[in-house]
Amino acid sequence: MNIILASTSVSRKKILEKFLIPFECVAPNCDETPLMNESAPELVLRLSQIKAQSVAQQYPHHLVIGSDQVGVLDGQIIGKPHTIEKAIEQLHNSSGKTVDFYTGLCVIHRHSQQITTICEPFKVKFRTLSCAEIESYVVKELPLQCAGSFKCDELGITLFDKLEGDDINTLVGLPLIKLNKIMINMGFNPLLLS
Repeated sequence: MNIILASTSVSRKKILEKFLIPFECVAPNCDETPLMNESAPELVLRLSQIKAQSVAQQYPHHLVIGSDQVGVLDGQIIGKPHTIEKAIEQLHNSSGKTVDFYTGLCVIHRHSQQITTICEPFKVKFRTLSCAEIESYVVKELPLQCAGSFKCDELGITLFDKLEGDDINTLVGLPLIKLNKIMINMGFNPLLLS
């Protein structure tokens, strides 16, 4: 079975490697601009599906996995900071607050005409962080391509008071427990693939 992760994210690649199955990464070709009045769950559902579909068109006999993630702080969608200054700003704004993260997942197998799309929530309660802690963290880890400006599977774990969700992998960017269930339902059990 040929499996493709429709992503160039190093974090998502590391997560999918936990299944110990062969797969390749292919960059999706899509516009990630949010639509007017689009909620965070609607955005990640739409983008994960667009990413998976853009790759599935090129690989109709492969199982294609697409994912997208955003956070919501004080009613505003936050994404990847891209710059050190923006990362510091995001963490200052998150300090002492709870941020809701939404991770979209879409799995497509065009050959059997199967498609499943879900949205997984995850809550992060940040500690009250000092300016020195925030700046030190951002310089050490450079979480510039991470929604919310942290890498929870690395040093970013030191920023939190509490995490609430079914699967820590969801917060990293790929809900592995749900992905496993979807793949099994589609006839591709990771434990039985080689």
